[in-house]
Amino acid sequence: MARHDKRGRTQSGHEHFTKLNRSTMETAAWRALSPTAQALYPWIKLEWRGPDANNNGKIRLSTRQAGERMGCKPHTAARAFRELVAKGFLVQTEAARLGTAGAARSAAYELTELAMPPGIGRDKQEGSKLFREWRPGADFPAPKAPANNPEGRNGKSKNPCRKTAQHHAENGHERAPTMPKNGMVHAENGHEQSDSEAPTMPQNGTSLYLPGGGTE
Repeated sequence: MARHDKRGRTQSGHEHFTKLNRSTMETAAWRALSPTAQALYPWIKLEWRGPDANNNGKIRLSTRQAGERMGCKPHTAARAFRELVAKGFLVQTEAARLGTAGAARSAAYELTELAMPPGIGRDKQEGSKLFREWRPGADFPAPKAPANNPEGRNGKSKNPCRKTAQHHAENGHERAPTMPKNGMVHAENGHEQSDSEAPTMPQNGTSLYLPGGGTE
């Protein structure tokens, strides 16, 4: 896709635009979309490069980018993406991934309204238009994108609070520290023993045995 400035013009000075088909917007699936999902659709369609350089199936727009363009939070944009998949307007062809050295890559999508490029098994002049087959209560499967690198770089958590109730044993495995049960104490070997075997505090009115065997 040609680069464009903040006014939507390409490097050659031409206006960057897309079109919305009324036949698409008058379907039951479109009416079932939230306003956010309806607002997201033209932004995704603007990433299509046209019939000559057809990139359908490889269309990418991250949830962060979508949120910035619509003026909403990324998780709100993520819900809108899932809606468009569930109603048949989009098909996710590649999942999002972090990549090497933190080079993240957003998910890739097919716009079912548009034809796919030739030579990939769908050499048709028009798209599948799955949204025409949608019925209330019969959404298409919409996978939820996992959080990127949830455990931090190289699998190490950057938030130690997530492991508050765990510690590393000498063999490298994690186990949760346990508190003694009621009436039990930890012996020196780390095993629990009955409080009848543990040292007890003298009760009120009893004598205290002092070192050397004396009494008080």
